[in-house]
Amino acid sequence: MKRLIELTNISFKYKNKTILKNINLKINEGEKIALLGKSAAGKTTLISILNGTRRQTNGDIKIYGKNFNNLDNSQKRTIGTIWQDLRLIDDLSAEQNVNCGLLSNKNLIFTFKNLLNISSFLKAHKCMELCQIKASVYSRNLKNLSGGQKQRIAISRSIIQEPEILFADEPFNNLDPKLCDYLKNLFISRLNNYQIKFPKTILFSFHNINLVDGFTRVIGLKNGEICFDILRDKLKNSHLENIY
Repeated sequence: MKRLIELTNISFKYKNKTILKNINLKINEGEKIALLGKSAAGKTTLISILNGTRRQTNGDIKIYGKNFNNLDNSQKRTIGTIWQDLRLIDDLSAEQNVNCGLLSNKNLIFTFKNLLNISSFLKAHKCMELCQIKASVYSRNLKNLSGGQKQRIAISRSIIQEPEILFADEPFNNLDPKLCDYLKNLFISRLNNYQIKFPKTILFSFHNINLVDGFTRVIGLKNGEICFDILRDKLKNSHLENIY
């Protein structure tokens, strides 16, 4: 397997509080990883370090064999994130928010067209349809949408980017169980009628242990430390009891 990411003795402190402690982690191409843990276990911080938005206090992280700052723009564009707080833009429409996933690959002209509502939304609509967003929602302002609709818009925005690696922090919040299973299986199978390229490698964090089915590997985080890192078929109740 091709090694994509390697964390060595990663620690992170904030205001003299240790959030992560001695994290050692290797991620290979094609892995589907579920990250489990209670609130404040350190899941969000770990994802922020993995995608380069936070810098570790100690330790070393390599992506494609390089420090994050040494990645070129084309390599950075292969990494996507679905944030727990979604990070959508309230003053834009649903389809404009989804199209924002393309901005890293486009020029300033595309950016202005997107804001002026005259850029093409064809691919955005395909991604939104995959996330079961109705056509009546496409042009609606974000302020008028429900939490579940916003959640699926954030997922659609990540899909349109077509990253090779996707990190997601509680990506299925506000969604009913049937929709959670549908979207999870979409990411795991990568199969769709529109030939949208889904990420080969994913790491999704969850509170809900019922969502781990289909993932190849499960990591348990507790108080900023990895308690277990095992194949999905090796996961037992005793592992879960140790972190919840």
